[in-house]
Amino acid sequence: VDAAVKRFQSRHGFPTDGVIGTYSLAALNVSADIRLGQLETNLVRLRSMSGFLGDRYVMVNIPAAQIEAVEGNRVAQRHTAIVGKIDRQSPILNSKITNIVINPYWNAPVSIVEKDIIPLMQKDPNYLKDNEIHIYGPDGQEIDPVNVDWNSNEAASYRLRQDPGKGSAMASMKINFPNPHAVYMHDTPKQGLFNKIMRFESSGCVRVQNVRDLGVWLLKDTPGWDRRTIESTIVSAASQEVPLSSPVPVYFTYITAWSTGDGVVHFRDDIYKRDGVDQLALGTQQL
Repeated sequence: VDAAVKRFQSRHGFPTDGVIGTYSLAALNVSADIRLGQLETNLVRLRSMSGFLGDRYVMVNIPAAQIEAVEGNRVAQRHTAIVGKIDRQSPILNSKITNIVINPYWNAPVSIVEKDIIPLMQKDPNYLKDNEIHIYGPDGQEIDPVNVDWNSNEAASYRLRQDPGKGSAMASMKINFPNPHAVYMHDTPKQGLFNKIMRFESSGCVRVQNVRDLGVWLLKDTPGWDRRTIESTIVSAASQEVPLSSPVPVYFTYITAWSTGDGVVHFRDDIYKRDGVDQLALGTQQL
């Protein structure tokens, strides 16, 4: 029984501790009929991606909060991810990774300024200073936070930029690809979030565990950018953009059920409720 429980937990993305906790119990109580419908829904999604995806590409599966770097039809790397919250969802998209920024500045999106930074400044007037975030007006001149009305949305009309560093929202690395949603992949100083079962904590962008390994893989065909160079640039704290010599396709997908080809089926919670069955959005009951 212990082995069967652990196998079940592995297939559903839970820690394989053999303990029937809240998430394992909820998944056990999803009926076979509903799981069959989930498989049929995801079969359509997978068939839409059955064409050539590239010799090298990055696959982000949002419900699994997982990233795969694929080369020669084999998974070269797997990374745990943090993806968008239920009310700030990561989008479905296809694009190409064009560059990596080492020690990036972070420009706060208007949505985060309005929903997060303004309330934080109302509670703590030193929040921007403590986090090395600067405010710039339309003329590019820096504005003193004391001159901004934090009881209004005035700050949303300015540019808020955080300096590079370990405490930066993007930490050591940012991975860019053109898209209409203004999202990207990046490092994070909050490494503890990767240990959570439900990793839906971002505002739409994707945070990558062990992002430096992914950066090395992406830049391996770019002359002059091996791991040693990347690590020394990070240590220097200087912000530097590195174009990829060959852009790498990236896919943000929404797959909640799949087979690993060995007769084993894996399932994940329908966290954004796109499969059409409330019983599959198990994690939303706990968030």
